Amino acid sequence: MSGASGLRLDSVAEPEPRPDQALVEVRAIAVNRGELALMGQLPTGSRLGWDVAGTVLRAAADGTGPAVGTRVTALAERDGWAERIALSPTRLTPIPDGMEYPAAAALPVAGLTALYALEYAGTLLGRSVLITGAGGGVGRMLVQLAAAAGAEVIAQVGSPGRADGLRALGAHRVEIHDASGGATGEPVDVLVDSVGGQVLADAFGRLRPGGTVVCYGNTVREELRLPVDWGHARPGLHLRYLHLFDELTRRSVARDLASLVRLVAEGRLAPQVAAVGSWTDPEPALDALRGRQANGKVVLAL
Repeated sequence: MSGASGLRLDSVAEPEPRPDQALVEVRAIAVNRGELALMGQLPTGSRLGWDVAGTVLRAAADGTGPAVGTRVTALAERDGWAERIALSPTRLTPIPDGMEYPAAAALPVAGLTALYALEYAGTLLGRSVLITGAGGGVGRMLVQLAAAAGAEVIAQVGSPGRADGLRALGAHRVEIHDASGGATGEPVDVLVDSVGGQVLADAFGRLRPGGTVVCYGNTVREELRLPVDWGHARPGLHLRYLHLFDELTRRSVARDLASLVRLVAEGRLAPQVAAVGSWTDPEPALDALRGRQANGKVVLAL
């Protein structure tokens, strides 16, 4: 297969798990904007894929991890778009029988990013939190988790169509970014940004002294724009950058995935799967993600 993404379905060698890896049959994979960017950068023949859900075909030989037949969600090491993959039990967790594979596949990258970003933000109870790019997969997770933590959530999106469903997820207010610029809107205690560029600059201007900024993305691919004297303009400001794959080296991924799965199972977190396509014909689903027409996660089923 090929298309705007340049993807090709091909045969690869059967994975040979190490003693500390399980063999997983993949049933669903989720697509992230980072993977869209990589499609145009990696050499021909490269593999992709972080978010997967499936079933354990062979348990790890060293006795760690789940047994054969266990349904799991996992964070692969950029090789998850395959029928079978070898995975360390430190990067996967069981899912309940009632959880569908597409929903489980939507959790790892988006859920962990949202979870860690809000940990960086600190205590949220009673604080106002502005979330830019709130219409996407991570943004919708952030809205739900921040609201559950007691924050007053302001969800900001780039167009009216991206606002669908955000109030139902816990947003107290939904804003459409004013492309004309300017720090419009009420002051906030916390800013969680994935957009960058002018969106970040405008949101930054709304921070109260002592506020916190967490940047976890830059979808506009522009140079960071902040006032050169931001330290004086916003006394006590905390500025944090989150890169998920650096963060994973300091985290218990399996434990944190288990926390997200539990929240979903208890009905307190919705993975927000916006589109499910086939991995043999992925272009329609990828086009929806590329064109920002998917309000949530895009998943491919095997």
